[in-house]
Amino acid sequence: MTQNSIEQLRGDLLAAISAAGDSSALEEVRVSALGKKGRITALMKDLGAMDPEARKAFGQQVNALKAEVGSALESRKQAFEAAALNARLTTETMDVTLPVRPETEGSLHPISQTMDEIAAIFGVMGFEVAEGPDVEDDFHNFTALNFPPGHPAREMHDTFFLQDADDGERYLLRTHTSPVQIRTMMNAKAPIRIIAPGRTYRCDYDMTHTPMFHQVEGLIIDTESHMGHLKGCLAEFVRTYFGVDNLPVRFRPSFFPFTEPSAEMDIGCSRQGGELKLGDYGDWLEILGCGMVHPNVLKACGLDPDVYQGFAFGMGIERIAMLKYGIPDLRTFFESDLRWLRHYGFSALDVPSVTGGLNR
Repeated sequence: MTQNSIEQLRGDLLAAISAAGDSSALEEVRVSALGKKGRITALMKDLGAMDPEARKAFGQQVNALKAEVGSALESRKQAFEAAALNARLTTETMDVTLPVRPETEGSLHPISQTMDEIAAIFGVMGFEVAEGPDVEDDFHNFTALNFPPGHPAREMHDTFFLQDADDGERYLLRTHTSPVQIRTMMNAKAPIRIIAPGRTYRCDYDMTHTPMFHQVEGLIIDTESHMGHLKGCLAEFVRTYFGVDNLPVRFRPSFFPFTEPSAEMDIGCSRQGGELKLGDYGDWLEILGCGMVHPNVLKACGLDPDVYQGFAFGMGIERIAMLKYGIPDLRTFFESDLRWLRHYGFSALDVPSVTGGLNR
């Protein structure tokens, strides 16, 4: 093909690009020029029969033609896209005077509200909120909490273990927020007074258990706190949280590896007629576990058990939310059902406080 022929082809293609009336017509021009059987692509097939000097000169001309046509195609394509956008902006309108749809108003999840209520109550008692990682190592989740080797809670049916790290360390999704207590005791100086709310994970799923749930644990470390302080603190909490001034409480001996002595706390209730009511009705409902921090836990955190002592407690946030707000099934907390959230949710301005009230 001669120089004049290449110039003629160039003029024909640029004219066709300019004449294209829409994106479909422009695509047809692109395929006819640069497709597998396109006119520019066909020129490349002639290079094999040329001598080296002619091949070099002809190849440069074809590449220049290909680049120029490609640039013209892209410019024309952008012009079509800009015109389409302008047309859409011209035809599409929005009536900004329409009233706001009521479902656009957001609401707080009961878990978030309950966490705020818990923090408000314990905040008045002088507790601070502490946090820690969801992925823990064996030491912080088990060993430092006085779980001996072979304890059932270490087994796969309770714990989500992760793949061992390159250094051989065993990692897992924390089964309780107690590791936050360990990290606090190792990094802060006594006296310590914290609550540790957060997500926890265990291999279980039914009406009263989910693989991921929320807990709040409390810890006090000083030189004077005793079981009487623990009982008074928790009795005040449940009476304030549930809004029942005369709510009876009792403590039963129990066992937890990280506390000694250990106890479970019950609150008064009634189950007559299949309805659960809290108050002085003669029946009891277990609500949380607690106890004095075990000396071995203090030692693992570098504290002298002959000098320091304290108490700890823990409860399920979903559990106390279900009791207070009449939610029958734990699984509904995590099903992302907007109807459920509209029914049980809270206004973003409904900030809980002890003075302003904790009840709806």
